Amino acid sequence: MPDVREDGCRLNRHMRPVRAVAFDFNGTLSDDEPILLSVYRELFAEQGRPLTDDEYYETLAGRSEEAIIGTWLGVEGDALESLVEERIERYLARCGRGETVSDPVRDAVAYAAGRMPVAVVSGAFRREIEPVLVGAGLARHVSVLVTADDVERGKPDPAAYSLAVDLLGGGIAASDVVAFEDTEAGVASAKAAGLRCVALVGTHPRERLCEADELVDTLDVGVVRRILG
Repeated sequence: MPDVREDGCRLNRHMRPVRAVAFDFNGTLSDDEPILLSVYRELFAEQGRPLTDDEYYETLAGRSEEAIIGTWLGVEGDALESLVEERIERYLARCGRGETVSDPVRDAVAYAAGRMPVAVVSGAFRREIEPVLVGAGLARHVSVLVTADDVERGKPDPAAYSLAVDLLGGGIAASDVVAFEDTEAGVASAKAAGLRCVALVGTHPRERLCEADELVDTLDVGVVRRILG
């Protein structure tokens, strides 16, 4: 059984060897949640439905693009598709060259990729993720990329992580994979798919990430080395 830390969260000290790593994108690999928030606030204000910081982090962060925009603005169909495209264009204009990926994170991904397959599993769309990965020099390290284009239901649904495990192949089971996430929805998705999960505190406070197997305050080579064993 998992141990319980002083903060009340679980800690599983009895893990199988790690055979693959999966990284969330927004807020985990890419330190871009404040940028996303600013884009959403602009877009939603223009649509007559302003959004506060607290409302974003409490109810929307970590969910799929359609869920965020569709839920907040109450739109669907062509209107939703058009707003998603506008959000993506504004995002790429601000951070499409990889500048939101820090050097410690780049080194951490490279370290993991030198030892096992690396997946990126995100609720964002492929055309906004790929330029950032290329710009940050991470594309060559990623064996599997699962995006909003690939699944019908975004996080917290487990579909994206289940697909990533299938694409990793090589007899890798969900329980052989460690996911790095930064939101409650992301942790729920990874755990529901059977992965182990390390949550990066920041986008959400510690108490909202307690379903993860471990919480960390930073993502760097030291953390990844320790998790991989």
